[in-house]
Amino acid sequence: MGRGRSKAKQTRVARDLKYHSQDIDIEKLSKELHGEVDNEDDGDDFDPFAEGNFIPRK
Repeated sequence: MGRGRSKAKQTRVARDLKYHSQDIDIEKLSKELHGEVDNEDDGDDFDPFAEGNFIPRK
């Protein structure tokens, strides 16, 4: 009975992720996937999805 609403939400979230993705630091991602350690601390520990840090998209 509630499957339609659930599926619609999943579709909406997937579409949002596909077409409105955040900027990605490709070099940092590549280093992380290859296990390279980055010793410099650039203060990029901000989690926009942590409680109280949500930033709505425009």
